[in-house]
Amino acid sequence: GRAFISKGFLEEAREAAEANVAAFAKTISADTPLIGLEPSAILTFRDEYLRLVRGEELRASAKTLAAHTFLVDEFLAQQIAVGHMRAEQFTDAELSVKFHGHCHQKALSDVAATITCLSLPVNYHVDLIPSGCCGMAGSFGYEAEHYAVSMAVGEQTLFPAVRAASAKTQVVATGTSCRHQIKDGTGRESAHMVTVLLGALR
Repeated sequence: GRAFISKGFLEEAREAAEANVAAFAKTISADTPLIGLEPSAILTFRDEYLRLVRGEELRASAKTLAAHTFLVDEFLAQQIAVGHMRAEQFTDAELSVKFHGHCHQKALSDVAATITCLSLPVNYHVDLIPSGCCGMAGSFGYEAEHYAVSMAVGEQTLFPAVRAASAKTQVVATGTSCRHQIKDGTGRESAHMVTVLLGALR
């Protein structure tokens, strides 16, 4: 329902939320969490769903679902904390990483989990780009009337930081729209954290 919410179609978003909560109610638990890659989408289960769904039973199910819903970054950081993921499973090659965090992640979660994951390979050095929004803001930057504003936002901090990074530096962004914006604004390819970790496995 994220796209519906972004465009103000709240009744359609409510229908999607109620259908999803009903579908997941008997599946998702502490032993079987719901894990997502895209911050704006998966965090909808923890934020807007709690206010969108109607009826006492669905609201109770939504609260349970929210408690067991995680960004993949959060889930993998938990696995690191309990020793299920270890540095020796990954390369010891050196890599410099520049990381841009998604707005929803910064508002409703934390970029610390992503940094924890990216720092697991012993010689990976992670620098957080002190950026705000990338400027894309979902579909905002794709719309002709918003394009100039979108690019201006990217130029505040994100684009200069990416351009200043060496060609050997890996640029990471957790949001799909953020990665598109980085490509459009700088010509540089960026990757999601899980793609980088997959490439670092021994």
